[in-house]
Amino acid sequence: MNSVQELEQYICTLYDTRDQLKTHVFDRSDAAFAAGDAMRDAIVTPEAARVRQVEIREAFLRSIGGLPDVSANPETEEGPTTGEDKSLDSAPLKGRSIRTARGFGEASGVRSDPFLKGRTTGVTRGAGFQVEKVVFESSPGYYVTSNLYLPDHREERSAAILFLSGHEFEGKHNAYYQRVIQQFVRAGLIVMAIDPIGQGERLSFCNSEEKEGSRIWGTQEHQQCGFQCHWLGDSIARYFVHDAMRAVDYLCERPEVDEARIGVTGNSGGGTQTAMMMVCDERIAAAAPATFIMNRQLYMHAGGVQDAEQVWPGLTRLGYDHEDLLIAFAPKPLLVLAVEYDFFPIEGTRRTVDRSRRFWELLGHPDHVQLVTDASTHRYTDRLAEAAAAFFVQHLQVRVNAAYEMKIEALPSENLWCCSSGQVYRDYADARSIRNFNEDRCDRLAQARSLLPTQQRQDQARKWLQERIYAFRKPCELNPRVIRLGVVEGLEADYRLWWSQEGIMNSGYVFRLAGGAVGRKQPLTVAVWRGGTRRLKEHWEWIQETCRSGCAVLVLNTSGVGPHEPYPIYGKPAHSYFGVLHKLADDLIWLGDSLAALRTFDVLRCVEAVSHFDEWQGGVIPFYAVGREGLYVQLAAVIDPGIGQVKAVDSLSSISKLASARQLEEEGAMSVVFPGMLKVLDLPELNEPQGDDRGQRERKEVEGHE
Repeated sequence: MNSVQELEQYICTLYDTRDQLKTHVFDRSDAAFAAGDAMRDAIVTPEAARVRQVEIREAFLRSIGGLPDVSANPETEEGPTTGEDKSLDSAPLKGRSIRTARGFGEASGVRSDPFLKGRTTGVTRGAGFQVEKVVFESSPGYYVTSNLYLPDHREERSAAILFLSGHEFEGKHNAYYQRVIQQFVRAGLIVMAIDPIGQGERLSFCNSEEKEGSRIWGTQEHQQCGFQCHWLGDSIARYFVHDAMRAVDYLCERPEVDEARIGVTGNSGGGTQTAMMMVCDERIAAAAPATFIMNRQLYMHAGGVQDAEQVWPGLTRLGYDHEDLLIAFAPKPLLVLAVEYDFFPIEGTRRTVDRSRRFWELLGHPDHVQLVTDASTHRYTDRLAEAAAAFFVQHLQVRVNAAYEMKIEALPSENLWCCSSGQVYRDYADARSIRNFNEDRCDRLAQARSLLPTQQRQDQARKWLQERIYAFRKPCELNPRVIRLGVVEGLEADYRLWWSQEGIMNSGYVFRLAGGAVGRKQPLTVAVWRGGTRRLKEHWEWIQETCRSGCAVLVLNTSGVGPHEPYPIYGKPAHSYFGVLHKLADDLIWLGDSLAALRTFDVLRCVEAVSHFDEWQGGVIPFYAVGREGLYVQLAAVIDPGIGQVKAVDSLSSISKLASARQLEEEGAMSVVFPGMLKVLDLPELNEPQGDDRGQRERKEVEGHE
């Protein structure tokens, strides 16, 4: 090797390690999917099917962190103090979808929900219908914008459809979604279309100064909020579900709506929301999820990455798949809508529907489940909309003149705005966002942690970390390899590989000052930063200075880092949102694991590997950590006394601040997510004196914070 640049590009021919992390994640997932199929196949009685339905609902709600409780008092609410899996502001998992749980009576007519505060801000006309522009609060100060379509030609108390928008910037008033909605209106159905989080009039990162093209919206907003929710042990899905359930609450208050005949539909992200409502809200009488239902195993192998609300922590480990979304809804009328050229493989959709049919047979309604497809790419096509309208007319027993004709024509977006500016966060000064909820919850969690004695809190945190870092790992012999690379700019360089666990190799470069005494043992510092040995040049000055001081340097490549970085998907940068490392991080979260936990284990194994280095003089091992990736070292130091001083540069200083920040760095974000960590510790607490006198505080030195 003649230059640092050559070192950065060096490819070892002993092993091709780039697929190892992906293979590891896929193999674990495949085993869980197979176990799930076997579990469902073993259900052969109606009683067992009903038990499964209860299990599905409870597991799903636990996975997303429960549902926000609109009546919770943040000032008096008590949170967990032991790191157990509870949500600080979640309502009970049972009974939330039953109207009486909201305090509603049994009488028909208008009812008042004191927390909903639904209001009509304007009315506009279409051809054969009128649209009320409705704003309601799904939680106090959390505004949901919606359009309520009331056909001129309808029953006195009519069936209604909740339409849930997919990932379109305009949300409910997107012209293409208006076309779908008007198909239902023409059939005599009332339709309520709501804006999802981060779309339509609900862009929480939008203000009057921002330029139109620079707005964060849709998947980017979902991903940023989802990243933050994970630290609290939640999924952003809880807010999507809650908004939709509150929309049903609103429909039940309307005198025009027959609350026993409410259906739900939507495609793509709206199909996701529809499926979640099928699991969570027992009031839904019929459902038509579009362009979402699939088979997760096939989709995983097809290479796709899903949005944050579509990631449900731990459910793959429990064997759950999209079959369970359908099973939870049986034997109610269900129409699965799909297109044949989707990025959700149509083979998976057909498999899921076919395997689920017997649950409708077990529960006595074999004719209540069907699949309709169209030859199209990802879209709620006219054919699918027409099929859905006919389905809802049949199963919600709509009694109007079927020959009624109505011109389908999209209204201008501004005519459907609920807010004068077209944005909630501009018009409502008291509008709250998920970031505000997370900020409140971080404060309450910090208060709950502070009530515990320091020793008890640290012991619980250490136990919690150990369980999550060591769970799922399959340790093996290190079997280190050494490859001499020669002298580069006055430093001898070796490439070293070892097994961190079965099937996954880690590696690093060891640098020493050239010309030193042969066989002399030296102290060694381990360096951890983004990119590992692929990003030596920007840290080369520090490496040289450390070696000149008489200390060797090991630049560590943890799983998926540097030469082990997985092959990219769809040409996207590996570390950005929806790149390959985001995909694998999500798949690990589905397994109840995380990439952060896996890489923290790698750091612990690195300490073991160094003990095999002949030139190491022994003792505790100091670490030099740069950026967010220093989190792995900080957490490993809580567990292993073999880690000496940790010099952290530009490190994470507080997870609570990260979980409520307005702006986040996208690159590598999902690689540091450690779900639920804020329930047991935050990073400032790592610097408190340890009760076991390990000298943790003295071993840490921090230079700058992120």
